Amino acid sequence: MKKEKRMKKRLLPLSFCLITGLTYAQGLQQNLQSAFNRLQQDSQSRYASMSLTVLDAHTGEQVFAANPNMGLATASTLKTITAITAFNILGKNYQYTTSLNYNGTIDATGTLNGDVVIHGSGDPTLGSWRYPETKEHVILIQWVEAIRKAGIKKINGRIIGDDSAFGTQSIPDGWIWQDIGNYYGAGTSGLCWRENQFDIKLKTGRVGTPVGVSATVPEMPYLDLKSELLNAEAGTGDRSYAYLPIQNNVMYMRGTYAADQSKKSISVTVPDPAYDVAFRLADTLKRIGIEVVQGPESVKTIASKNLTIPTGGTLLVNHLSPKLSQVIYWLDQKSINLYAEQLLKTIALVSGKKVTTSEGVKAEHEFWQTKGIDPHSLNIVDGSGLSPGDRVTTLTLATILQSAKSQVWYPDFFESLPTYNNMKMKSGSINNVLCYAGYQTTKSGREVCFSIMVNNYSGSTSGIKQKMFAVLDELK
Repeated sequence: MKKEKRMKKRLLPLSFCLITGLTYAQGLQQNLQSAFNRLQQDSQSRYASMSLTVLDAHTGEQVFAANPNMGLATASTLKTITAITAFNILGKNYQYTTSLNYNGTIDATGTLNGDVVIHGSGDPTLGSWRYPETKEHVILIQWVEAIRKAGIKKINGRIIGDDSAFGTQSIPDGWIWQDIGNYYGAGTSGLCWRENQFDIKLKTGRVGTPVGVSATVPEMPYLDLKSELLNAEAGTGDRSYAYLPIQNNVMYMRGTYAADQSKKSISVTVPDPAYDVAFRLADTLKRIGIEVVQGPESVKTIASKNLTIPTGGTLLVNHLSPKLSQVIYWLDQKSINLYAEQLLKTIALVSGKKVTTSEGVKAEHEFWQTKGIDPHSLNIVDGSGLSPGDRVTTLTLATILQSAKSQVWYPDFFESLPTYNNMKMKSGSINNVLCYAGYQTTKSGREVCFSIMVNNYSGSTSGIKQKMFAVLDELK
């Protein structure tokens, strides 16, 4: 009898903990359901489609689900899938190599009778201002020193930017024309430079008159900028769009720009990054007295002239990119579409497929299918979520987030996620779409991962955001 009493005393605290945990879990589910119901019934959600999935970050157990198998536009939360796939397939220490070579011979006077060729391998960070070792001037100095060290004093040939590693299609199928001339719509390239963008400084004036161009950073002397951008009333913001040249060098700016905007500049796409980097190196060499007899070229401009593209050559110097974990940090922190698209093509390359966006998507499907995810729940056309045609379920996105938790690189991925509403999560927004995906520790100490998507809401983005945060607050 005494033994039975002692056993009952030992079992009582355990039973109490189990009951308390169960009660809290049930309370969390009920609170999430009530909050989700309020969101669904809100006037901004009248014509919206929405979904929420919450999983235990350690076990994958479903904590809460509402419409978990509804395929919805992800916007930039798709970048979490691209990043996690890249960590799995490429590894956290993966680096790109950009090679500076020369073709031909160097004579006794130091004249190179041939070309200097910059061979890209898809590095999205080359010339980027985000890392000390990738800044434009650092790269150019490295290349100039290598050319000098080889004894080259004159180049009787060209500087060529070789971007052939990533093929000829730079824009993923499914992107809209209005996006692709702007910095966030920069296309992929085997040879990127300064994140394939430049800035246009604006001269604003009287409402209804054209906005002028005061300068570009850097200077773009080979482009002809035409402004059809109009000055707009104060408070209307930046509604400007740039349109890429088509078989010419004319870039148009259209839309409106509010007179009270303080920045007075917009960031737009470089039409041919490989040409631009060749132009920058040629210009730098001329400034220090090393003559380049012929003009800069890219593979694209050479092909348009039906000229021969040089192959092989002698290595002058290699440049290694930052490691993948550092690339993904900025991918998520600043939601850089270019980084995501470059990674998707790199996934195709490392998977032994043709280096295209569609083959990168296929490689992602094949990888996650081996992990038990139905490819039909991952219906995507790009890596960044810029395409309005992407459709993913919150269950699939949350499951992929959960799979990352046990990996050695998880701390790097977690660190890459921005903080919104005091929660570590990636945001995503395109036209009438707002989504969040990330991780949270509940007040009971349970770690969860989640994905919430709202498509086709009405009204302001700020309004629906606060209402979505009210749902996610139940996880705190």
